[in-house]
Amino acid sequence: MALNTALSGINAAQSDLNVIANNIANANTTGFKGSRAEFADIYAVTGLNLNSTAVGSGVRLQDVAQQFSQGDIQTTNNSLDLAISGNGFFAVNNGSGVTYTRAGDFQKDSNGYVTTPDGSRLQIYPTNGIGGFDTSTLKDLNLITAQSNATATSLVTMTSNLPASDAVPSTTFSTTDSTSYNAAAPVTVYDSQGGSHQATIYYVKTGTNTWDANLYVDGQNAGTQSMTFDTSGNLATPSNGQLAFNSVSLGNGSSPMTLSLNVTNTTQFGTAYSAGTITQNGFEAGTLSNIDIDSKGVVTAYYSNNQSTQIGQVAIANFANVQGLRQMGNTTWAASTDSGPAVMGTASSGEFGSLQSGALESSNTADTTSQLVNMIQAQRDYQANAQVLSTDNTLASALFNAVSR
Repeated sequence: MALNTALSGINAAQSDLNVIANNIANANTTGFKGSRAEFADIYAVTGLNLNSTAVGSGVRLQDVAQQFSQGDIQTTNNSLDLAISGNGFFAVNNGSGVTYTRAGDFQKDSNGYVTTPDGSRLQIYPTNGIGGFDTSTLKDLNLITAQSNATATSLVTMTSNLPASDAVPSTTFSTTDSTSYNAAAPVTVYDSQGGSHQATIYYVKTGTNTWDANLYVDGQNAGTQSMTFDTSGNLATPSNGQLAFNSVSLGNGSSPMTLSLNVTNTTQFGTAYSAGTITQNGFEAGTLSNIDIDSKGVVTAYYSNNQSTQIGQVAIANFANVQGLRQMGNTTWAASTDSGPAVMGTASSGEFGSLQSGALESSNTADTTSQLVNMIQAQRDYQANAQVLSTDNTLASALFNAVSR
């Protein structure tokens, strides 16, 4: 009886040591969650009202309970490294279905997908086209498809001052004769393929408070539009402040360029000509140069053409009973009957934690001191049960020797 009881104690202590050893071995594993061996006594129930003198039959391993306490968050400055502060798991797809992890050491593979080290793809909510995200759909985060296409310039906005004291030129307007116009404002514009072109607006005073704006693109005439100013020097016509010019064929395979000029803030004061600010709404094609993921998991891509766009929002999952999750290895878990189905959401909302980009969550067993203390206790338990075996063996030997005499 005592031999079997002590043996169950040794087996329990060995199981405890195995769990502690695994915790210590993963002290540096990103997103690892330690476990705790939990035990229950073995008690052989006797007949009715006869159990007052019954002795237990030892101990058994009842459960290896996962401990989902928060690990320390360490800064890495890698934009694809993500850490969750609070509740939640990253959703990743390993090709066979969605699993869940706290390890945010993501990287980009050769196809542009953001993956875990074992190749599972990070899941996001795609954009819905109206400035938000479609939280009913999960999608692989891909950074190659998130390129910035070229956009042709259609509108040039200018803020300038035309001198009221300027004289009307005495010669017929010509782009090659600087005396035939009062001022010129160059601006770089882009065609439908992202190619850059030189556009120039030549201002010619035609009379009191009246001016012509002549537009040329790469030397081609796009037409002339007139402007008038009131006695206070403010723009009077066109009333909407928009000058619409003719289309220009650029001869490079791109679509003809049609430009409008917004001169709403153009003035005619007595001061000298001032070009002010000039902006335009076109840009060349751009390659991905950087990404940013904010505390809500919104993924923003930045491109070489100084444009940016939101390409998705990182999906976060949580469970009614996280300890019921089924361990899959590689610091990933799968939903089970005990855990309940995944409750999907977004970071920094409801009961979900916030995201931190450029950081990783350390193993929650990284502080090995407590693990070593537990190991010492398990070792003592093992030694104590081994001593019981030795003592019982000694008593049995003494009994056998006495009987044999």
